[in-house]
Amino acid sequence: MNAFGNHFRVQVFGESHGGGIGVVVDGVRAGIPLCAGDFEEDLSRRRSGARGTTPRREPDTPEILSGVYQGHTTGAPVAVLFRNTNTRPEDYALLQEVPRPGHADRVAALKWEGFNDPRGGGPFSGRVTLALVTAGVIAKKQCGCSFRASLVEVGGSADPAAWDGLLSRAAQEGDSLGGIVECRVEGVPAGLGAPFFDSVESLVSHAVFAIPGVRGIEFGDGFAAAGMRGSAHNDPIGADGLPEKNGAGGVNGGITNGAPIVFRVAFKPTSSIARVQHTLNVRTGEMTDLRVGGRHDVCFALRTPVIVEAAAAIVLADLAGR
Repeated sequence: MNAFGNHFRVQVFGESHGGGIGVVVDGVRAGIPLCAGDFEEDLSRRRSGARGTTPRREPDTPEILSGVYQGHTTGAPVAVLFRNTNTRPEDYALLQEVPRPGHADRVAALKWEGFNDPRGGGPFSGRVTLALVTAGVIAKKQCGCSFRASLVEVGGSADPAAWDGLLSRAAQEGDSLGGIVECRVEGVPAGLGAPFFDSVESLVSHAVFAIPGVRGIEFGDGFAAAGMRGSAHNDPIGADGLPEKNGAGGVNGGITNGAPIVFRVAFKPTSSIARVQHTLNVRTGEMTDLRVGGRHDVCFALRTPVIVEAAAAIVLADLAGR
């Protein structure tokens, strides 16, 4: 489904090379200041243009269709639309016969019996994250927490000084790179969440895995905790009632403990690469060579920190309404 949340409910729509991308957000509190300009900071962080990102440039101008009157939210669902203006669907004609390895082309055709929109991956495209970022801007205003995500690893390197070289080499070789994003959320009240299926980690993971290309997530010490002793991983409680360290990443038993929520997200290398891959032509049943054309990110992870923030904000806005 294309909807998430109960009290703060987000529904996304649109395809990469269709008429546009949009989002409807229900459960928005009345009286929140909101205008088109409020989206610009986060939208600019997601936009392409830097080294390693797609050359496709879109204005991404938000059209607020409902839920806002005289600069404030009304309590009705907020609907925002972005028109696609720089599309090249002809770049994807071959991919109906030769699906891209690692992408959703093949499974989409199987699930929807060939009626899916194949242009740029349709609804599976990273372009649809525009809707998540938009909802995230509203969610940040509603939940009142402070969010900051940043890239901490590219192509297996944690040294930012090496990233340009890695990106250049991958581009020259027609290949791509993955990366890791760390997100920190401050000002989170204790007591949000629940044990088991509605744990904060479960809900954040659910929302984060809606971002195309996510391959893993960890909170606090994460997988390193498996090699630690309890005395090292445990977070003693200080005199102020808050953890003195944060090995748990701000959550105990699925419930926020008042410390910052800290988690890291792993993104795979971009599936669409110019390097030749030997794969199946589903029309002829024969193996063939595929070199993907079009405009694609060398490292999609470069543009994802703000998307990760949005996913976390949507969850916390939903939890705050329970």
